[in-house]
Amino acid sequence: MFDGRFRTSVEKGVRPVGHALTRTGLSADHLTALGLVLAVPAALAIASGRLVVGLLLLIASAVPDLLDGALAKAKGTASLRGAFFDSVADRVTDALILGGIGWYLQSTRHGHAAMLPFAILATSMLISYQRAKAESLGWSAKGGLMERAERIILLCVGLAFSVVLVPVLWAMLSLTALTAIQRFIRVWRQASRPTADVPTANVPTASVPAAPERVAMAERWRAWRAANAWGSQTSTRGHRYARGTRRGERWRDRRRARLERLEREESADVDAISTPWRWRSDSRRP
Repeated sequence: MFDGRFRTSVEKGVRPVGHALTRTGLSADHLTALGLVLAVPAALAIASGRLVVGLLLLIASAVPDLLDGALAKAKGTASLRGAFFDSVADRVTDALILGGIGWYLQSTRHGHAAMLPFAILATSMLISYQRAKAESLGWSAKGGLMERAERIILLCVGLAFSVVLVPVLWAMLSLTALTAIQRFIRVWRQASRPTADVPTANVPTASVPAAPERVAMAERWRAWRAANAWGSQTSTRGHRYARGTRRGERWRDRRRARLERLEREESADVDAISTPWRWRSDSRRP
């Protein structure tokens, strides 16, 4: 939901901050790594029961994650490597924070409340995988009611008011599962349409030749075959491979020709031995 409605406005708002950070000498990878490092003490503080400290550290961890993209665009260093690093760091941060909440609930509450954060973690990993897999196949799987920004906001609310922490976790689990269903249905519908109607995502295709290049390559190959009479019965090469292109067939043909030649030579030797010397017209008497 955040990506579809507020991301453009937020990016416009943090763009001046990104330009200001270019003068600090920092890179987008530095901000991503800083957010990941701050998530460790945040998880430890939450696990030990200091929820307010954990809340402040969680906010401090989310700020660099918000600014790394703006800094990369301002410096012109946006890359697939940076996007990959940012995505992995987000998943690790989620695991740390939800693991800390699970530890806290196990220490302070009875029952199965400690399983809630891990269920949210598993479902959030599922929706992240759905988006990654869909984009790798050329489809779009963005959107949903509970993406990462919404999860961070609700976690901050639950940490600020510990009384509602468990109800907030239940709401997060329900909305995250609903988001997974929404993304599955969206990709399923895209996959069921004709190929021409499917909106492709922005996936890198540098390693795969474009369709016109493949067509041009095929045209050059056909032109070369026509120019060299490849596969025709009149050419030596075409006649050679017209009998079969498998190695076993050519080997049997050569072996059969060799045996026939040896048989002819042996029959010629036998005729020469059996014919008397005086009746040989091409001989001379000494």
